[in-house]
Amino acid sequence: MTVDWAWITDHRDDLTTLTLSHLQAALSAVFFGLLISLPLAVLAHRVRPLRGLLLGLSNVLFTIPSIAVFVLLLPVSGLTRTTTVTGLTIYTLVVLLRNTVEGLDSVPTRTKEAAKAMGTRPLRTLLTVELPLALPVIMAGVRIATVMSISLVSVATYIGDGGLGQLFTDGFQRNFPTPVIVGVVLTLLLALVADALLVALQYVLTPWNRRRKDA
Repeated sequence: MTVDWAWITDHRDDLTTLTLSHLQAALSAVFFGLLISLPLAVLAHRVRPLRGLLLGLSNVLFTIPSIAVFVLLLPVSGLTRTTTVTGLTIYTLVVLLRNTVEGLDSVPTRTKEAAKAMGTRPLRTLLTVELPLALPVIMAGVRIATVMSISLVSVATYIGDGGLGQLFTDGFQRNFPTPVIVGVVLTLLLALVADALLVALQYVLTPWNRRRKDA
């Protein structure tokens, strides 16, 4: 299987556009997934009877085939980027919700009791104590959700909006392997770079972990 390097050179602008479109869809899904999962995770952590219900519901949504999700959304949002992002957001919830709940659960009870004894209000305790200490577990979920979203964007090609997935369709239809190979390589690079940047972000946001390792 050979690569037509001239084709790559001639389509640099198209490849850049598709790559940025692919990344935008994936990151939007993770962003909206976080907006939804954070309050739900706090609710599941605080109200134990809701924990099983919310986690179970997210697991059920995750079992629906991705193509089926996009098809089900078509009557609502049509062949638009909204359909792509909404479908991907649904898949991020199972990872983000579970990891956020587990992160909050990992915060030592004594730490929360100490904050309460100092007169810290529950909301402030959540924002300044619980969420920061839960951040490593939450970020692990964000990393998984981001890589997963980057890989799933290509499925949206079936509704006309798949970012780099359009290269797969083009290559298969023309029996021309170069677009397929380029699409695979660029998708892998996006996932690797995004994961590395998230690791760096976690390193910056958790200075206490660095001090603990240096001690």
